[in-house]
Amino acid sequence: MRALANRPLLAGCLITGLIALMALASFLWTPYDVTRLVVADRTQAPSLVHWFGTDHFGRDIASMIMVGARNSIAVALVAVGIGMGIGVPLGLFAAARGGLLDEALMRLNDLVFAFPALLSAIMITAIFGPGAVNAIIAIGIFNVPVFARVARAGALSVWPREFILAARAAGKGQTLITVEHILPNIANQLLVQGTIQFALGILAEAGLSYLGLGAQPPMPSWGRMLFDAQTRMTIAPWMALFPGMAIVITVLGLNLLGDGIADLLDPKSRRRR
Repeated sequence: MRALANRPLLAGCLITGLIALMALASFLWTPYDVTRLVVADRTQAPSLVHWFGTDHFGRDIASMIMVGARNSIAVALVAVGIGMGIGVPLGLFAAARGGLLDEALMRLNDLVFAFPALLSAIMITAIFGPGAVNAIIAIGIFNVPVFARVARAGALSVWPREFILAARAAGKGQTLITVEHILPNIANQLLVQGTIQFALGILAEAGLSYLGLGAQPPMPSWGRMLFDAQTRMTIAPWMALFPGMAIVITVLGLNLLGDGIADLLDPKSRRRR
């Protein structure tokens, strides 16, 4: 019942679900072929034929947004998976060991955190060339210190508790305690942080694609669509309007989802805010 009364959660699930369904549907069907150039139909305004209009190459913008959704979601999802898969074990390990090892890992964490995803992508692209894979790596590297900090902070708050002392008295080692007791108790925090980083990953992917460092043509990308539209705002504003709205709505849905999950797991958090 609490979930049904949680408006941010319901709104976030609805928006995120619709975006996910749109991305999944693009694997099977799109109104038009996004790789087909129809110069005669370039910069057509939204109509019943082309719901969101066409771009400067005559491509259907609605179809491009559908395909771009799956690209953005895939990049953000894999990047969050990389960040969580590396960062969480590092944070848990640092909290369990403590001392100089904990300090060294956190300082290394700060060093990585000092390089934003965009700068990391530029460095990686300079070596390996632009592409979606390099964007995933760059965003994933940026996510590692975020999850490491969250996991470490959460673990440090659990380690002094009585049931951990009881587990130690029963002869369990640090690794077993971490897996059986620490990780389940901080899973909620990691889930909420994951939704936040997912939204940030969507924004980062759009930013990298806008700079030409993400998915390369002919693969549509929301950020690349905004780049193509910037010099045509006066003659075809829909080229920027609809991909921009797609980014805003997706990020809004994920943020609402994260807030809803946080409120559901910790009802007191709403009162504290």
